[in-house]
Amino acid sequence: MKKDDTLPRCPWVDLSKPDYIAYHDKEWGVPVRDDRKWFEFLLLESAQAGLSWYTILRKRENYRAAFAGFDPQKIARFKDPDIVRLMNDVGIVRNRRKIEAAVNNAQKFLDLQQEFGSFDAYIWRFVDGYPQVHEIRTLKDYPTVSPESDHLSRDLKKHGFRFVGSTICYAHMQATGMVNDHSIDCFRRETIIRSYPALFSR
Repeated sequence: MKKDDTLPRCPWVDLSKPDYIAYHDKEWGVPVRDDRKWFEFLLLESAQAGLSWYTILRKRENYRAAFAGFDPQKIARFKDPDIVRLMNDVGIVRNRRKIEAAVNNAQKFLDLQQEFGSFDAYIWRFVDGYPQVHEIRTLKDYPTVSPESDHLSRDLKKHGFRFVGSTICYAHMQATGMVNDHSIDCFRRETIIRSYPALFSR
């Protein structure tokens, strides 16, 4: 067993799946400040609706290839032939409503960038610019929604986004570090806090 396999991790991590471990150890809960990364997570979280995150994680590189490297400017210009191409792509979830939502959301994403200067500036307002830190001990302690995810969901829908219910928004907030939901005993909890002192020092 590798030394890293003995590290304490969140209770949702399946230790039999190396890619799941890598996602938890390197990405989940790390505060995002880059708009391209924001859109990547938004597209993937929206695709997840009704499915497991691991299903989408395994298809992530297929999504990257199918959706122009998660470039919202390129995706916003997708037309009917692109929808047909994506519907025939076995590497992604071939749900027309989700595919069309990705194109729609890219267009709305660009609108928010123009209105606020960046999507990053827009979305961090929903937690007052600082990650929320929760006290998580067991699986049952994990929230699926919050007042902030409710607010974010309503606002995204108001701006025309699709597949952005409160549960999807909360998962998005967890993944992108708007909330630190690493469990109390997880090694990543304090690592992330120490790595971003300016964000966690209010």
